[in-house]
Amino acid sequence: MENLEDKKIAVLLSGGVDSSVVVYELYRLGLHPDCFYIKIGQEEKEEWDCTSEEDMEMATSVAKRYGCKLQVVDCHKEYWEQVTKYTMDKVKAGFTPNPDVMCNRLIKFGAFHEKAGYAYDLIATGHYACTEIDEEGRKWLTTSPDPVKDQTDFLAQIYDWQLRKALFPIGHYMKDEVREIALCEHLVNAKRKDSQGICFLGKINYNDYIRRYLGENPGDVLELETGMKIGTHKGLWFHTIGQRHGLGFGGGPWYAVKKDVERNILYVSKGYEPLTAYKKDFPIRDFHFLTCNPWGNADVVDVTFKIRHTPEYHRAKLENNGNGTYTVHSDSLIQGVAPGQFCVVYDENHHRCFGSGEIAVL
Repeated sequence: MENLEDKKIAVLLSGGVDSSVVVYELYRLGLHPDCFYIKIGQEEKEEWDCTSEEDMEMATSVAKRYGCKLQVVDCHKEYWEQVTKYTMDKVKAGFTPNPDVMCNRLIKFGAFHEKAGYAYDLIATGHYACTEIDEEGRKWLTTSPDPVKDQTDFLAQIYDWQLRKALFPIGHYMKDEVREIALCEHLVNAKRKDSQGICFLGKINYNDYIRRYLGENPGDVLELETGMKIGTHKGLWFHTIGQRHGLGFGGGPWYAVKKDVERNILYVSKGYEPLTAYKKDFPIRDFHFLTCNPWGNADVVDVTFKIRHTPEYHRAKLENNGNGTYTVHSDSLIQGVAPGQFCVVYDENHHRCFGSGEIAVL
């Protein structure tokens, strides 16, 4: 961890075990950071599961245990106006967005910074990620030793100034080690399960979340190879490329392989592993560098990448097309490549995370 002497530190304390151990890690270094609980409620609490009251109780208990101040920062309006708008705009256009990625840029290191974080040198979170400073003093995002929990993919769209202020005190641990610390410290949430679902929204069903804003828009489902009608869908936004479960058509299995937004058609292919469900080459646009461009003007570079939150990294050659666009030439076939997903790019050893770009229309 970087030198924290004389640094003013804010901790984003959620009530979960990870951020609670962050407070302990700083406390054992003789530090008393200020803790902040970001409040984002459901729009209609009676409809969706809400655990914010329990979260708040646990955050309060942990902050009190280590003699830290705890303040509540209300980012409700910013979340629904920014993260939800991003999500709905993308799905309406036929893309597959990632609300959790944008939540880090827009809320945890964005709206919070505008309301309180600006007064601090560092903002500490419970992410499983690490950082390192190179010989030129530049700060890089690097992967956690826990491949299952590593969250660099969720951080790959934050701005360079946000990364410079970010601190990940538990990023060098395995999840089991964090649990062990919490148990040894008798933290109130030591055995609490990890939160699931969309960032800040708990167990809300993703399709219900979309239906609330976009409703339904029925259209045809056609077999890609034959053009034969297989059935109907309730809205393209309820399906993602590569989806196999939940399509509900007989005579399958079926894979969702393509969307025609203008004609409101979902194309599917039949089989357990149809070749149409895989891609080796695909374009990415609007590439966002976390620290700087490490490749300069090189035409082709060797990288590793991932397109979803999994422990696996894939090897590829990344071809520079100019104007922030690249083509990924994967060494292996990749299942479920969907426009709108973020392709997160790392060095050859998947150590440094360089940033991410959005998969463009294929």
